Amino acid sequence: MRSPSPSPASDTALDYPYTAKTLDMKLQNKAALQEELGWPVEPKRMLLCLPDGMTETLGGALLMELLPGLATLPVELVILGKGSAQYGNVLTQLAGKHRHRIAILPAQESAQTRLLAAADASLFLTDAGDLPALPLALAYGAVPIALATRSLDDYNPNQESGNAFVFQTPTVWHAFAAAVRALETYRFPFDWRTIQRHCMQEE
Repeated sequence: MRSPSPSPASDTALDYPYTAKTLDMKLQNKAALQEELGWPVEPKRMLLCLPDGMTETLGGALLMELLPGLATLPVELVILGKGSAQYGNVLTQLAGKHRHRIAILPAQESAQTRLLAAADASLFLTDAGDLPALPLALAYGAVPIALATRSLDDYNPNQESGNAFVFQTPTVWHAFAAAVRALETYRFPFDWRTIQRHCMQEE
């Protein structure tokens, strides 16, 4: 069973605490982060995060393949600033090139939960079943786009069930297809809110 804390309802680091019943406040956290990063405040644009930074073990090679595809999508990407220097250097260069679309958030105290509170979705490129960031992403309603693992249920639009956009094979095509599915669903706010509530109500 997932630990009940930390929680976006009681997280004192958040500008706007929220629950599964007050998800509109999550948009306010996004707007606050966009402003902090010096970006245009666009709360309706999907914000995707890498809540654990990036290393080879976390799927760094796959991320390098995936980034050109992500750059073609109308999404913003924020990476927690921790992990391997080799990926940090590449991501820093990309952040400089895409100043209003890619950013690295310094890994200061409470940065991870502030990032998850702002993010619409979270990206996991290896089995995240044992990563503390995965239950946090669920608790904060940052819908996982992730390699299949036991705690995730792929979203089924017909049954309106599931808490993630899952891909079964760690290849760039499968990961990109999951990201596109997520983005297409995000265009329907009611459906997206339903998935976020499924995330936040997981036991």
